Amino acid sequence: MLGTVLASALLLTGAAPAVAEAGWTPSPIVWTACPDDPDSPAPPDGECGTVRVPLDWNAPAGPSIELAVARHRATDSAHRLGVLLADLGGPGSSNAEFAVSPGFFGPEVQARFDVVGFDVRGTGRSAFIECPDTGPAPGDEPAGPAEFAALREYSVKAVSECRARNLPVFDHANTAVNARDMDAVRRALGEPRISYLGISYGTLLGQQYAERYGDRVRAMVLDSVIDHSAGLERFLGDRAAAADGVFRRFAAWCDRTTTCALHGQDVLALWPRALRIADGLPARHNWLRDRVFSDMYGPDWTDAAQVIADTLAGTPPVGTRFAYNYASVRLAVVCQDFDLRIRSFARYSALHAEELRRGPLMRGSALSHGEAMACLGVPGPPANLPHRLSIPRAPRILLLNARDDPATPYAWALAVHRQAAANTTLLTYEGAGHGVYPRNTCTRSAADRYLLTLAAPRHDISCPA
Repeated sequence: MLGTVLASALLLTGAAPAVAEAGWTPSPIVWTACPDDPDSPAPPDGECGTVRVPLDWNAPAGPSIELAVARHRATDSAHRLGVLLADLGGPGSSNAEFAVSPGFFGPEVQARFDVVGFDVRGTGRSAFIECPDTGPAPGDEPAGPAEFAALREYSVKAVSECRARNLPVFDHANTAVNARDMDAVRRALGEPRISYLGISYGTLLGQQYAERYGDRVRAMVLDSVIDHSAGLERFLGDRAAAADGVFRRFAAWCDRTTTCALHGQDVLALWPRALRIADGLPARHNWLRDRVFSDMYGPDWTDAAQVIADTLAGTPPVGTRFAYNYASVRLAVVCQDFDLRIRSFARYSALHAEELRRGPLMRGSALSHGEAMACLGVPGPPANLPHRLSIPRAPRILLLNARDDPATPYAWALAVHRQAAANTTLLTYEGAGHGVYPRNTCTRSAADRYLLTLAAPRHDISCPA
């Protein structure tokens, strides 16, 4: 852990040129047919392999770990431009499966690039992290010091048991480590430079790669931007404000859309009533808030309106979303990438009050609040110290963000853009939702043109919803 902290601290200078990891060389990847995914309607269209890397990059001769890698070969090999590494985010997604899944990238990008994905540590087929069942948790909005102490005690136990089950990878899974893994994948592929598209949490991997290995980047698209410099107040508050902004956009849609299940009614007035009904149902969280927050990602306004209407009618739907291992892997990743430690009820009370002030409609951010409460029991400072972006050796990077994004607030994209003003361009999608690249012709064509020709827009641009 200490080595990772020191390595992260060195990144802050952005001064030394990138060098190969001393004393370590990857073996070439042996490619074979990918295993069938029983949950997929079609076989994977690509090939799979593994890259073995040091468990601890500061002890390259020590134990190692295998990372799952997959690629979809360029369909026009005569005009191949190189490799495009892709990261779907999460954390918890399988980037290997993403790389060989059809439909995300357009035909021209697939023609000119080998699309490659690797499962970062703790996900997919790369030492999958899964926490044991530690029993029902206390509510994550404690009303007093005793409830806060009980929640923190539960979190300490949950983190300790999860770490014990998933050693040694649990201590070596933060995004700074994953960035070094990504360069090992580049070297194993035999590529002097890579292109990269990262979505959501994958934008942090891209940023940290560009900080350490900027001269090995050909092109980089960061879609729905994480701001690694966000302290606890902004981590909670910015997302709370963003979620409320998206909800107001939903209410406006419902007001003008006759097919909305709440059309003709005052959505902003009905929403608190629906939340109070959901509060009375047996669940650790207010499931209605979580469900509507999930619908904001699409956004799926139709579903959001229907579940609110059903709740008000006394027939709330049953079911949850998110089947991947985000709830487990975030303890080893998010809790080590950000300083989310809350040490006292007084501190919690002040933070939660600010959350509610900035996001009264959605009662703060379901995402950030849950992450901060999960990280209560994580000891010590974060291994991957949060800091402002410094990428002087990187080429121009294209940032994409929706104006109303509940998970990666537009304010974060603006902050990252300011931190690297000399070599970033910002594309704003003037709509709602999480993830911009495939939204429409404007968003896709701007990103594809840059990836294919290295011609980034000369100035910040806007794409209509």
